[in-house]
Parts: sequence; C-alpha cells; structure tokens
Amino acid sequence: MTIDEIRDNFALLDEWDDRYRYVIELGRMLEPMPEEEHSSANKVQGCASQVWLSRKLSHNANGEPVLSYLGDSDAHIVRGLIAILLTLVSGHTPREILATEPIAVFDELGFREHLTPQRSNGLRSMIERIKADARETLAAST
Repeated sequence: MTIDEIRDNFALLDEWDDRYRYVIELGRMLEPMPEEEHSSANKVQGCASQVWLSRKLSHNANGEPVLSYLGDSDAHIVRGLIAILLTLVSGHTPREILATEPIAVFDELGFREHLTPQRSNGLRSMIERIKADARETLAAST
C-alpha cells in the first residue's frame, strides 16, 4: 500500500469512527514482527503504549544504504499509526527519510485533532527514532 492509497481511502471516509477502524485495519496488515525483535533495543521510548521498531539495512543498485522497518505495538490504533509511518519511510535511503516530514502527512490526514496528547508524543518519538537511525546510517556510510 502507498501513502497515496491511504490518502484516497481516508478521503472516502467522512466519519472519524470509520477512519479509526481503517487505521486499525492497516495495523492488522503490518508484516508480523518476530518475537525476538520485541527487544529492549527495538523498544521506542516515549510512547504510552509499547512500541517496537526494528530496522534492516540493505543497499540499492547505486550502493546507497536503504533502511527497512518492521514495527509492532500492543495497541491496535498505534499499530495502524506505525503502518502509515512505515509506508512513508521503510525502504528508503537515509537522505529520503530525512527529507520526509511524517508529521505533516499525519496532520494532513487530520490526526492532530484526533489523537490524544500521549499518542501524538508517541508518534513523534517513533519519527525521531527513525530519523536518528537515518542520521546514524548516513554518518556511517560517508
């Protein structure tokens, strides 16, 4: 699924109850995270729910590093937020990730008004973790 497909589907849903159900469904479609990836090293600090992000480093045809992620949470809605976030960043180079503004996309979808402050803080923590990974990977590759 692409972010444009998610945007289009959001546009079809007028009620936030329907949008929440859609976000939860996106979370159900996340690639399963192996149990061994639910480690303290992969746990994202600053989230009210338990959240794990594991990264895999590969290289594209140009030899540039590419970061791919698996994510999981013990909260259904957060799993959906992770699914949207990973649609934006997973499978991209560190430079592409650093040029992406996920909060702007979440705001565009209307989440600013519909997430609790704790969920918003958790989302920012996930984004900062991914951007820190991108900065670290970029620094190591130069």
